[in-house]
Amino acid sequence: MRNPTIKDVAKRSGVSLKTVSRVINREASVRADTREKVERAIEALGYQPNLSARGLRSTHAYAIGLVYDNPNAHYVISMQDGVLSACRQRGYGLLIHPCDASSPDLADELCSLVERNRLAGLVLAPPMSEQADLIAQLTENDISFVRIISSREDPHDGSPCVYIDDRSAAYAITEHLIQLGHTRIGFLWGEPHHRSSPERYQGYADALKDYGVPLDKKLVLPGRYAFDDGFRGARKLLALKDPPTAIFGSNDEIAAGVLAAARSSGMDVPWNLSIAGFEDSPFSKQAWPALTTARQSTSEIGQHAALQLMAELQHKAGTAADMPSNECFIPELVVRGSTAPPPTSAPRKG
Repeated sequence: MRNPTIKDVAKRSGVSLKTVSRVINREASVRADTREKVERAIEALGYQPNLSARGLRSTHAYAIGLVYDNPNAHYVISMQDGVLSACRQRGYGLLIHPCDASSPDLADELCSLVERNRLAGLVLAPPMSEQADLIAQLTENDISFVRIISSREDPHDGSPCVYIDDRSAAYAITEHLIQLGHTRIGFLWGEPHHRSSPERYQGYADALKDYGVPLDKKLVLPGRYAFDDGFRGARKLLALKDPPTAIFGSNDEIAAGVLAAARSSGMDVPWNLSIAGFEDSPFSKQAWPALTTARQSTSEIGQHAALQLMAELQHKAGTAADMPSNECFIPELVVRGSTAPPPTSAPRKG
């Protein structure tokens, strides 16, 4: 059987080819009942736009790029899945471009990427999304983009974004540990050039302050979002004369490293040491005990970023009246078996 064509869609829905094209391109000028009729025909026929032919016939680009520099494979795959789902929903192609965020030629590289591949725009993942110089150069070159950033509030800086409130989520994790009775809580940083790292640290520090728990700087260590850094950091903290009774790793990989360090020292988690992570990656679910963490839907974040970019493109082309607003995600506290009251405290009554 041959693949359905745009002519088949037009015939089934009883409209012109031009109207089907407008629906596929998400133009605002199509009446709601007509759009619904065409979309039903597309779904019934299983029609998929030919992106290559579509791009050659038009002055518009029908592919976007996802740009990232992140060693966390789970994060990258989840982000790709989310962006790809939006592309399939709206008939766009996707180019995935890993790069070096520290490269001095990054702006030229991305401008060339867009021109060479006729991309409509870019979804920028951290830390590129948080580099002011890069954002300024992309704007200067009239490249459309949406950033994924860590921020407690909408930055209102003129550049579209999806922002994640890491600070509030880190506050909730630390508050959970304090309410269990912990007063010596270690904190292991991720890379400082990722804005999520200082945001998560600030949530930790704010919770300690609000509950009147002194912030002991000996319990806070720098590092990277990596298992090995979690292992080494935990060994240092547990070797202190007055070690922590709980450790908060800035992501689940760090927390999994902390769990391995605790096990290698013969400690019983959570009764000798409570451990919390961040992101709800497979590390948190596959560990034993499973890790208390903050659930961050990376796939959903990627999907919303891509949909926002497409809405920005429509607005720029004059086919959508309203400028899309920036969207906020707040990771949700998930309590699992890796946290409990400290050894000297009796469990609190609920």
